[in-house]
Amino acid sequence: MSDLNPLPLSTDEPLPPPGRQRPQSLRAAAVALAGLSAVFLFEMLDNSVLNVALPTIGRELAASTTALQWVTSSYAVVFGGLMIALSAVADRVGRRRIMVVGLVLLALASLATLFVTTVEQLIAVRALMGLAAAMTTPGSLALAFRLFDIEGLRVRALTLISTVGLVGLALGPTAGGLVLSVAPWQVLLLANAPIALVALVCIRLGVPADRADELTREPVDVLGAITGTLTIVGALVVPTLIVEQGTGSWMPLAALVATAGFAALFVLRQRAARHPLLDFALIARPLVSSGLAFKGASGLAVAGLSYLVTLQLQLDWGWTPAQAALGMLPHVIVLIAGGAVISPLVSRIGLANAAWLSAVVVVLGLGVYAAFGHLGYGFVAASLVLVAAGMRIVGVVAGNNVMGGLPADRTTIGAALIDTASELTTAIGIALAGTVIAALFTGSITAGDWSEVQTQEFRAATTIAATALTVIAALLVGAGVLWARRGRSAPPEGSDPDTGPGPAITATA
Repeated sequence: MSDLNPLPLSTDEPLPPPGRQRPQSLRAAAVALAGLSAVFLFEMLDNSVLNVALPTIGRELAASTTALQWVTSSYAVVFGGLMIALSAVADRVGRRRIMVVGLVLLALASLATLFVTTVEQLIAVRALMGLAAAMTTPGSLALAFRLFDIEGLRVRALTLISTVGLVGLALGPTAGGLVLSVAPWQVLLLANAPIALVALVCIRLGVPADRADELTREPVDVLGAITGTLTIVGALVVPTLIVEQGTGSWMPLAALVATAGFAALFVLRQRAARHPLLDFALIARPLVSSGLAFKGASGLAVAGLSYLVTLQLQLDWGWTPAQAALGMLPHVIVLIAGGAVISPLVSRIGLANAAWLSAVVVVLGLGVYAAFGHLGYGFVAASLVLVAAGMRIVGVVAGNNVMGGLPADRTTIGAALIDTASELTTAIGIALAGTVIAALFTGSITAGDWSEVQTQEFRAATTIAATALTVIAALLVGAGVLWARRGRSAPPEGSDPDTGPGPAITATA
């Protein structure tokens, strides 16, 4: 077990040195927030825009279906696999420094699109973009959190950044389609270069360099970084293999066994290392563990529900892609507009209550779809609204709690844990839904003119998959509530190292 002792509250929230006052309003931090919002916009916009261009890319580069999947998967696997390792480096050498390097890499990778002539080259470019995202995205949350020392400003800042990203996610496919009608697909990836430039300038001007007391001096656990990265990469690849090749193939089983082996090695290494990459004592803090559980539940619900509803609208109900896009509008509208209610809600009921209540709403939305989604679009729309509303709030408040539950020199790895939890549960949600449908549906699901038997098989599969997702999400929320209650009943900070900074669990905005 690590010999790293949790830092006292005074170290978690160090006072700024003379001459460096933290911003006391969002306006005072406008330049910094513009840069951090641009970073998050890149993450949310990137894949949603690229997906629109995949058919065009496939034709121009003569790419197979598998190769096209790796155009998007290479980004996600590198991004998810390296987040924790690179965040550990950022907590040691400086969050802003790593983010600046990542933004330069992003700009260069985007410009490299001009020279792509094969799908293999495009996959390599996408992997480089995933590396850039792993260097920048966790830092955007960590730097936004450390930018302020007032809880309400932290919540408002995180809400602003997430809203910008979600607007990009919602408008990305439409914008991408319009661009493709007048320009080549390369323009979609080249657009990352100006975004990176804006972020780079704003962060250099508006975000101060990390102070020495906000960084850890411990050496990086290289072996832990390697085994941890391989574990996460395996966890992201296995669900894809299960959906693609089925549970009867040897490849998913072999990948699962290898991933379990890497996970065991990682745990053993972290318990034996003098300076572990990931101190399990920090994750066990109630604020951190409960926040990750809530975030995981929302990631599972959003991914699983979106996957099931998309298939249902187009394959079962026969909607066109354009009609299906309109059918998802309630989800998109709530995700974008929901930012306006986060600060007032948190101010009224507090962060702790907002976290678990919003997570419960997510589970309720899944439950509505599992029980009534087959009866008509009204129930589908209601489930989309509930899940989006809960996810919109829990994404901010749970993230804030995780960050508030960690010492100042661990905030970037805390942000990486949040993103990793979301990435993994997203993969699990899609894999679970896809596996259940594949197991129960006979014949090709994409073939038209289903028989009555096939229609009933699909509807039964979606009900079973949605019910399973609901149960898993409910268990995560239940665990999060128990951990949060343990934190509230623990002795004050300073007498018990597991409680984390007290204000983050009870403060209001």
